[in-house]
Amino acid sequence: MAKETELLAQYAAELRYEDIPADVIARAKQCIADTIAVIICGYEQPWSRMIARYAEKYGGTGKSRVLGPGGARLNAPAAALANGAIAHAFEMDNLTWPNTGVHPGATLLAPALAVAQERALDGEALIGAVIAGAEVMIRIGRATHHRNESRGFHAPGTTGPFGAAVACARLLGLDAGGMRNALGIAGSLACGLLEFARAGNGAMVKRLHLGRAAESGVLAAHLAADGFNGPASVLEGEFGFLRVFCDSEFDAAELTCELGKSYATRSITLKRFPCHISAHTSVQAILDLRAEHGYGADDVASIHVGGSEKMAGVNNIPSPADIMMAQYSIPFCVALAHCRNPRDPRSFDETALADAQIRELARRVTISVAEERSTALAANISVTLHDGRVLKRTVAQFKGTPELPLDSGELREKFLLLTRHCQPDLMCTMFERLANLESESSLDWIGLQ
Repeated sequence: MAKETELLAQYAAELRYEDIPADVIARAKQCIADTIAVIICGYEQPWSRMIARYAEKYGGTGKSRVLGPGGARLNAPAAALANGAIAHAFEMDNLTWPNTGVHPGATLLAPALAVAQERALDGEALIGAVIAGAEVMIRIGRATHHRNESRGFHAPGTTGPFGAAVACARLLGLDAGGMRNALGIAGSLACGLLEFARAGNGAMVKRLHLGRAAESGVLAAHLAADGFNGPASVLEGEFGFLRVFCDSEFDAAELTCELGKSYATRSITLKRFPCHISAHTSVQAILDLRAEHGYGADDVASIHVGGSEKMAGVNNIPSPADIMMAQYSIPFCVALAHCRNPRDPRSFDETALADAQIRELARRVTISVAEERSTALAANISVTLHDGRVLKRTVAQFKGTPELPLDSGELREKFLLLTRHCQPDLMCTMFERLANLESESSLDWIGLQ
């Protein structure tokens, strides 16, 4: 009988840093730096401040920092909750390509940094924890075939506790048995519903799913460290995660496929635009067409997007009620890309939501399921202009994916763009130190006074 949970636990507990390829370490460091910038950027959002205030009220005093300007030092669970939610505050946090329903930065960096700061661990330990968590969590995401999300669960809220538990258990020094228990506990903490996408309101809760996943990992690992146990078959069992959240449409073989031979961490993808990943290819197509043909928003009669079932269903929101739903809406994001710089999160503010030109153009966007797509997120765009011209573009990839990674200059540009409201010299120094994170003996400097 297959024992996938036990195999994953053993792998995560016994993974040696010195055996990890250099490019995998580099990708994990990019994920870490990207997430820190995203948290600093998202800290001032009203929903972020609500969660931060809650964490500050009940998080006591500790050594783990909430990463926004003036963020408090709290106990590890509270800091993980706040940073995990804030990482997802404005649709800029990293995920994977192909999309597996996981958000590595929010659900790995947030809890791992909280525990590492609390225990005065070093940069190498943090990197190793993030990689171990990614190797397990991304494989769990692959095994779901996204069926958890098609059934109405917000996928990273369900996969995130597993990755967070692994990362924290690594930092606590748990052996394979302790790691297995941490996974077993994490399975009962998986949660997150997609009703916000159907109801057209309540999207603040989407951010909370990632924070709760991060907090759950801290809880699961610490309970396991104290001898608390969980089911050894939490992933593959009859009433385990895959069968309960995915019904019968999953592939348990993905849990251990190429385990120890290939690295799922390589699939981590950094976002260029502060919107849902389903909109990225469409937005990139619009930028490409505008650069090539030099047309403007006033020239557009209509736009058609051919994409996936999810793009045509869940993300097809012509008139979003708030900015959070606007970021989730392909029509709105495509319209905004004609009027503002979609790379800058400050473009997606309340004035954008009230912009008559953007809203009118969004209502002229239609989406259908494309019969042929080279990737799950590929978009076939047709822009019809008032002069009768029809401009077409198909985009299957975008900058930030493993196939088209951001170079060091582009990474730095994004980091400084997201943190431009902070002291520039401090942000430049922080970026350089994060680029050499494995050499850092302390992590106390990660944060802002």
